[in-house]
Amino acid sequence: MAKRRNIIVGQSGGPTSVINSSLAGVYKTAKERGFHKVYGMLHGIQGFLDEQYVDLSTQIHSDMDIELLKRTPSAFLGSCRYKLPEIHENPDFYEKIFSILDKLEIEAFIYIGGNDSMDTIKKLSDYAIIKGHSQKFLGVPKTIDNDLALTDHTPGFGSAAKYIAASTKEVIRDALGLSYNKENITILEIMGRNAGWLTGATALARTEECEGPDLIYLPEITFDMDRFFKKVQELVHKKKNVVIAVSEGIKLADGRYVCELSGGADYVDAFGHRQLQGTASYLAGYLGAKMGCKTRAIEFSTLQRSASHMASRTDIDEAFMVGGAAVKAADEGDTGKMVVIDRVADDPYMSAAGIYDVHRIANNEKLVPRDWVNKEGNFVTEEFVDYVKPLIQGDYQPFMVNGLPQHLVLRKR
Repeated sequence: MAKRRNIIVGQSGGPTSVINSSLAGVYKTAKERGFHKVYGMLHGIQGFLDEQYVDLSTQIHSDMDIELLKRTPSAFLGSCRYKLPEIHENPDFYEKIFSILDKLEIEAFIYIGGNDSMDTIKKLSDYAIIKGHSQKFLGVPKTIDNDLALTDHTPGFGSAAKYIAASTKEVIRDALGLSYNKENITILEIMGRNAGWLTGATALARTEECEGPDLIYLPEITFDMDRFFKKVQELVHKKKNVVIAVSEGIKLADGRYVCELSGGADYVDAFGHRQLQGTASYLAGYLGAKMGCKTRAIEFSTLQRSASHMASRTDIDEAFMVGGAAVKAADEGDTGKMVVIDRVADDPYMSAAGIYDVHRIANNEKLVPRDWVNKEGNFVTEEFVDYVKPLIQGDYQPFMVNGLPQHLVLRKR
């Protein structure tokens, strides 16, 4: 009896509003290419180790379900943050993984995720080559942080940038309505540990009818409290309403995160990343105490990665494209690779899927170039705005039921 051609896919790391569009791309392309079964890992590699998986044909029954999945935020299969040990440290660990793969007759293993997820693909593909296993391992990019190397941008970033820019405009309108005859300072806290792509996206709020934020601080630039205070003072003397965008990961010259000044950043995940929160709250309290004016802090938090009702059509289409491209690459014999998005043209904007060795991507970070930040380090340049603007274009309207978006939900066994 011929060996069955099965494929397994998982989702890892922080979800996005378009990560399920990549899953839909994997499923649809796998079926079109003749794979027998498409399994989904429940909660990524961590759930897979407990043999938690589902046959996706029991969840997706029609093209309408695929369209609904593309419009569903968060990780449909469940996510995880799980660091695989080094191969030489625990070979038995890897043998367990491959015994499960063999039992399910898996030909291709596809993992949708960010930097840490690409580390998983790198280790599994390396082990397969060392031990002569036949499975193919492909990575599909996903992260709102936009910090993966070699790809022009990552699925999830465009929709998050769209939400952030739109929300920034709305916050500014709200603040202007309360600024008659009194100073009002609003500080927006945006996700971004080491890379400021998302925070920079607040600059897109500067439009014909909106001034946009007054200051933008990215983690790539050392944050100076004294210079920050003086700049805000200058602005308050010129205008009553000041809006400032800061990355959660901005750091002082001594390496401390600003949020640590308030006692935050205690939790550390499996990859050694501190949970960052409270940057805007600390700065708002600091300015309020020193200047005696009204301040407020707004954390967009998980809203910036789960707002599928604000998803960019460009983003959803590209997420679907890279999911399908990973299946195609595996089917054609590639392994140890990650699919990337190549920008083909800007006017009109066009992109295509490419593929690179995951060893060149895993554990590397793409930061905002210094020349895309102004000399003072408190705003982004037009080059930055021109880079992001095409990625937020178009809408992908949710299916509305009783006035609310409908989502595809995993049916448990």
